[in-house]
Amino acid sequence: MDERLTELSALKERVIAGPDAEATAKQHAKGKLTARERIALLLDADSFTEVEGMRRHRATGFGLEARRPHTDGVVTGWGTVFGRTVFVYAHDFRIFGGALGEAHAEKIHKLMDLAEAAGAPLVSLNDGAGARIQEGVSALAGYGGIFRRNTRSSGVIPQISVMLGPCAGGAAYSPALTDFVFMVRQTSQMFITGPDVVQAVTGESVSQNDLGGADVHATASGVAHFVYDDEPSCLADVRYLLSLLPANNRELPPAHECLDPVDRRTDALSAIVPAEPNKPYDIREVIAQIVDDGDLFECRAQWAPNIVCALARIGGRTVGVVANQPAHLAGVLDIHASQKGARFVQFCDAFNIALITLVDVPGFLPGVGQEHEGIIRHGAKLLYAYCNATVPRIQVILRKAYGGAYIVMDSRSIGADLSLAWPGNEIAVMGAEGAANVIFRREIAAADDPDEVRRQKIKDYREELMHPYYAAERGLVDDVIDPGDTRGALARALDMLQAKHASQPSRKHGNPPQ
Repeated sequence: MDERLTELSALKERVIAGPDAEATAKQHAKGKLTARERIALLLDADSFTEVEGMRRHRATGFGLEARRPHTDGVVTGWGTVFGRTVFVYAHDFRIFGGALGEAHAEKIHKLMDLAEAAGAPLVSLNDGAGARIQEGVSALAGYGGIFRRNTRSSGVIPQISVMLGPCAGGAAYSPALTDFVFMVRQTSQMFITGPDVVQAVTGESVSQNDLGGADVHATASGVAHFVYDDEPSCLADVRYLLSLLPANNRELPPAHECLDPVDRRTDALSAIVPAEPNKPYDIREVIAQIVDDGDLFECRAQWAPNIVCALARIGGRTVGVVANQPAHLAGVLDIHASQKGARFVQFCDAFNIALITLVDVPGFLPGVGQEHEGIIRHGAKLLYAYCNATVPRIQVILRKAYGGAYIVMDSRSIGADLSLAWPGNEIAVMGAEGAANVIFRREIAAADDPDEVRRQKIKDYREELMHPYYAAERGLVDDVIDPGDTRGALARALDMLQAKHASQPSRKHGNPPQ
């Protein structure tokens, strides 16, 4: 037995050491950590338990039978993040370039099944070159098994993808099926077909970073939710995100001690938000005043910046905040903003995270391009997501809320539990100027002084239909509040709604607009 134990210890040391030191040095020279170094940064110290560390492939041909390293290029197991169980798999680029073969895929399948059964989050640390070409269709089938499990676990456990190297083809589709994608500048890329294929087919010459780098996916495609300059800061924020989320869809997000008084007044909001409806300001300053310690974790900050989606806490409880951003395109809703907001609302609803919606919206973005590219169906995605959400939902109207965009931004008519408004709110089909020009068009045209008549009609319309208490008088706003009371009002409402239960009609699933 002593000999066997010595043999076992030596084997495990070789497994943990991985390939030779030269392979590790090459990885470090690229500014990249090894798979186990990444896992050590992600998980609590000494909490990792590995599964199938001794696994080796059984493929033959093309010289594979002579290369059978342990782990087969992926490290799988579980550990804890702030004391809570998290499952993780990490591609080891030093082995077959992290390419996925049959054994490699089966290890990931087993881990995904364990994560679903245990009801714990799954984090993938991606640094792989796609399917292992030498294994042919077996590798492709391995990806299919991953995709199927990603889909089955969607809305059941949080799934987080961390891109830490070049990931092409099938390696890019699994992250796209998960809840959040993290990327690191310069070292991580995602694309379906690489630069060489693009050049061969289209004649376009492009670098890996210009085709699918972190900044491209953060600003142009919207694929990346978070982007960082280095791996340690990236993995630190993965840990922080996990601290905000429940382990699964049957639990509430973890409550944290709150040292920021929930009844703290937010008098600064009156100075941050201009009274004039057309003056811009940064909605993130408003959110910072409302949430605990001014701390918000914004998703997709660089993509569709005319809407802000962020996770934060109020009274120690995690909330999702959706807010129009007047500092960009006046906060209008367009195709990308609708997609961004819908996806975030669906995630929060799936994982029992209450929604706070801050409204200051002039409407949907007009234009031929928007109409031809499908603003109707894309805008309907946000509408569908809100209508379908059963978590606590609170709307706060800060200034203007015009037309269909008012309805879509979680109005009472589509199911918000509470609607609050500030004294300067304007809720109407459209702005007073546009409304007066439509309603009194003939009267204005026939007047001796059209400009004076127009000014008077605008004033009349605003006083009659857009005064701050018009919606409250009709029960469509529950209360008009002092901006300084916003944090306290939200905290009390969240306390009241924490046990909310809303049942849905029996159905296999809905058919959301695409």
